[in-house]
Amino acid sequence: MGFYSRIYKIFAKPLRALYRVRTVGEENIPEGAAIVAANHLSFSDVLVISSAAHRQVRYMAKAELFKTPLKPLLDALGAFPIERGRSDVGAIRKSIKLLRDGKLLGIFPQGHRRGRKDPRLTEIKHGVGMIAFHSRADVIPVFIDNKGLKTRMFKVNTVIFGKPIKIEELEFKGGGKEEYLRASRIVFRRICELKYGPFEDWEGKYKGPFLVDIPHSSDLSEEEEISN
Repeated sequence: MGFYSRIYKIFAKPLRALYRVRTVGEENIPEGAAIVAANHLSFSDVLVISSAAHRQVRYMAKAELFKTPLKPLLDALGAFPIERGRSDVGAIRKSIKLLRDGKLLGIFPQGHRRGRKDPRLTEIKHGVGMIAFHSRADVIPVFIDNKGLKTRMFKVNTVIFGKPIKIEELEFKGGGKEEYLRASRIVFRRICELKYGPFEDWEGKYKGPFLVDIPHSSDLSEEEEISN
């Protein structure tokens, strides 16, 4: 058993009790590689998801956090740094390698914490689509549900794991930022459906950025660096 697996075994049960974690759909977590994509309410989401899964989930975290007292906790969780505000190709390559090695990779398509906000009204990023394209891994949609959409200790936090989204469902052709964003929106719709039901039942009422047409983008420099 590896270091991170031992840490998980030690802390998972106390965390489940502290955050009163309830798990739905745990059988949807595969034994092999998968991207675990969830809505993002607070920093504690990584603890809640990690304790709800029966396997360790690895995460990217802001590089600045590794210079704070949180560093030991981040290291224990198996997190690794990513530079925000610019393309961190090294962190993306590490993510893809972890998946190719059969690990679970946690990612939040919204990019930032959006606690207390209806997720259907929030903007999302293209990262989950890009990593899915390059790794060819399935994506497990996850919805963290709790009172007021804010993850807190001593309150019930329900983690719903949906059925895997196969790579074919993400409608990739040749890759590129436009396709990555489209795929990310497909993933995020599936995340929201875990709480709000079929997309067709609410799409006309919610015109968040992830529901509208995708603007054309010709910026492929990031794509070229990852492929090299």
